[in-house]
Amino acid sequence: MSKTLVIGVDAGATSTRVAVHTLDGTRVGYARAGAGNPSAHGPAKAVAAIATALDRALDQAGQALGGHDGAAVAASLAGVAGQSDALVPELAKVWAERGIPDGPRVIRDVPIAYAAGSPEPSGSLLLSGTGAVAARIVEHEHVDAIADGLGWLLGDAGSGFWIGRAAAQAVIEALDRAAPGTGGAYGLGALGELVVEHFLGQERPPTPRAAADRIVRLAQADHMRLAALSVLVSGAATAGDPTAAAIVEQAAAHLTATLARIHLTGPVVLAGSVLTSEGPVRTAVLERLAGRDTAVAGDAAGAAAWLAARPHLTASAARSLHAAFTARA
Repeated sequence: MSKTLVIGVDAGATSTRVAVHTLDGTRVGYARAGAGNPSAHGPAKAVAAIATALDRALDQAGQALGGHDGAAVAASLAGVAGQSDALVPELAKVWAERGIPDGPRVIRDVPIAYAAGSPEPSGSLLLSGTGAVAARIVEHEHVDAIADGLGWLLGDAGSGFWIGRAAAQAVIEALDRAAPGTGGAYGLGALGELVVEHFLGQERPPTPRAAADRIVRLAQADHMRLAALSVLVSGAATAGDPTAAAIVEQAAAHLTATLARIHLTGPVVLAGSVLTSEGPVRTAVLERLAGRDTAVAGDAAGAAAWLAARPHLTASAARSLHAAFTARA
């Protein structure tokens, strides 16, 4: 086993992951910490999360290798969601404090998500997680074109948030139209009951309108609760709920339309929790992309480590080792 190390960082809006690999692809350390998106949480919290995950991953690497020296790290690469310029000097300090000669090269997280699914230098990424975006990647790291990714309020069509909001809207409309004398039995379908339970638990206001008002207030107080509904939509669609099935088809249509705006050639990598999880949305998207070269993204931190390792490998070695680096932790 080679003892020359590379480090990959995937600093996202929900969590941060750090992978430590040897140049032959062996994973010797892997750790998670809190959110590392500086735009959403501020640079200080992002740096702290990355440092925490780095320390845990390096501790694992030391145990696997019988100790290690920071000088053994040949390269590091960090993919960061949001504005990352402010992180570069701060992360250089974190790396130096741990005896690593050079700080990580910091790039956007989009090329890393693409690299998590394909060793091909150029292709397209279709991502649907909390948000949604499509991007054309050239020579592994350059984002040549981008579509959507405009945020939960005005964009991200087909994302987990979009799916959850569509479910909540459908249920709110049904409650608003329900007869007022139905009491706590609102007469909703499977998806409706799941949405009501998600927001209200076992509480059932005396009228459908009262339930609608309560759900609206809760959603306005914490809009991210809507994103959590996407899992419920998938489950209800699988069980045959027609409203959920229609939302799934609409989400898939939005996502593939977004991809069509930027895709030219090469593989299409599906990334983000909505598309890397088995379920009706991914199935519907794959059906719409039938005949194209598609792949599901693996581990993004490992992909960052693979990108860091590429300059130290031959082209054939980098290609053959891609799967070892990107296998899910």
